Amino acid sequence: MIDTVQLILLLVIVVLTVLLVVLGIQVFYILKDLRNTLSKANRVLDNAGSISENVSVPIATFSTLVSGLKAGSILTVARLVRTFLSKDDDEDRRQR
Repeated sequence: MIDTVQLILLLVIVVLTVLLVVLGIQVFYILKDLRNTLSKANRVLDNAGSISENVSVPIATFSTLVSGLKAGSILTVARLVRTFLSKDDDEDRRQR
């Protein structure tokens, strides 16, 4: 027959087996949820990348436009200075 020690060991083994099976099922569901969460995070990062690319193109264009305007304004100032200096030279020549 079965001793009390053998009965207690059998009961402990059964309880531990049931707990490990339940724990394994829970780990499976946690990993499944983690996989879904990571795929959603990946989609969010992909969207953020495309949004940043769509924003960077107009900013680069605007930067080019501003640098062009700066160059144009520098040329305009240079023309004004040259015109002013040439007027001074003409006035000096007329006074002689």
